[in-house]
Amino acid sequence: MSLQEHRRAIDSIDADIVRLLNERTQHVLEIGAIKTLEGQEIYAPHRERSVFQRVTQLNAGPITNEALRAIYREVMSSALSLERSLKIAYLGPEATFTHQAAIRRFGQSLSYVAQKTIADVFHEVSKGRADYGVVPVENSTEGVVTHTLDMFVDSDLKIVSQIVLKISHCLAAKGRLASVQRLYVHPQTLAQCRGWIQRTLPQAELIETSSNARSAELAAKDKTSAAITGELAAERYKVTLLERDIQDNAANATRFLVLGRQCGPSSGADRTSLMFSIRDEAGALHKSLAPFRRFHINMTKIESRPSKRKAWEYFFFADVDGHSEDPKLDKAIEQLGAHCSFVKVLGSYPNGE
Repeated sequence: MSLQEHRRAIDSIDADIVRLLNERTQHVLEIGAIKTLEGQEIYAPHRERSVFQRVTQLNAGPITNEALRAIYREVMSSALSLERSLKIAYLGPEATFTHQAAIRRFGQSLSYVAQKTIADVFHEVSKGRADYGVVPVENSTEGVVTHTLDMFVDSDLKIVSQIVLKISHCLAAKGRLASVQRLYVHPQTLAQCRGWIQRTLPQAELIETSSNARSAELAAKDKTSAAITGELAAERYKVTLLERDIQDNAANATRFLVLGRQCGPSSGADRTSLMFSIRDEAGALHKSLAPFRRFHINMTKIESRPSKRKAWEYFFFADVDGHSEDPKLDKAIEQLGAHCSFVKVLGSYPNGE
C-alpha cells in the first residue's frame, strides 16, 4: 500500500473507533442508571479487573498490553465522568506519588482534591464530600504507614481497591548536576535514596521537606539546588530530570488503598483486610489465627498497633487471600471472632494491580 492508502485506511478505522467508543459509552451510561436505581456504587473494581484481563487476552499486538491498559483506563475514566461527576480525595499536595497512584487507578477525566493529612482524606469520604479516597498504606522499603492503619479503628469506610505503584525517584534541577549545592528531599525519600546521595552528592546540604512535590517546587527557584522527586512533580514545577531511578532498592514500590463506602462482589482473585483485638489470655493470638490454617487460607500480612485506648492493648491488622463472602473465609472470620474481643472486616477487593 502507498502512503496515502495507509492514511485513508487509518481515517476509516478512526471513524469506526469513534463510533464504537460512543456506542460503548452509551451502554456504560445505561448500566450506571441501573446501578443508581439499585443503590449500587458506580465504580466497580471487580468489573474493571475483568475488562483489563479480557482486552489483554484479546491483544495480538503490535500494541503492548501496558499501552492497551492505559488506553482502556482513559476510556473507562471518561465513561465514569459522564455517569457521575466523581470526586477523588487523596493525600496531597498535587503531583505527589499518591496523586500519581490516584490518576493511575481512576484516569485523567475525574476531579481530584488534594488533602493535607490522611485523616482529612478519610473525613472527606466519610462526609460525602468525596466519592473515594486514596492513601498510602505500605512501602516495600520503609514498611507500613501507621497513621493509615490507625484511622480504620474508628472509621466505617471500606477498602474497595488497591494500587501498587513502582516508586521511581528522580533527581531534578534547573541547573547541572555539578552545580548542586543544596538538595531538597522528603525524609522517607531520603531513607530510600541515602546510598545514592552519599555516592553522588556527598557535599550537598540536605534540606528536608514536607513532600516530594514541595522538593521540586523549591528546587525550581534556584539553579544551585536540586530535588529528589517524582516525574509528575518535576513536570508540574518545570525542573529537568537529571537522573532517573536513583532509589537504592530497584524493587521499591508503594501500596495505596482506595477508600469507599461499599465493597464489590468477588472478582475470583481477591484480598480481604481485617483488624481484630485478642483477649488477654495465654495463647490467644495462636488460637485466633488457627481458623485460617484450618480452612487453608493464606495470610499474606499481619501487623500490630497499640489500641491507644488501654495500656498494652493492641489491634492486629491482617491481609488474607479471598473475599469475605467466600464460604471458607466467612467461616474462618466467624471462628476468629470466637477468640477475639473485636473483629472488623476492612474490605475485600481485587488482589494485585
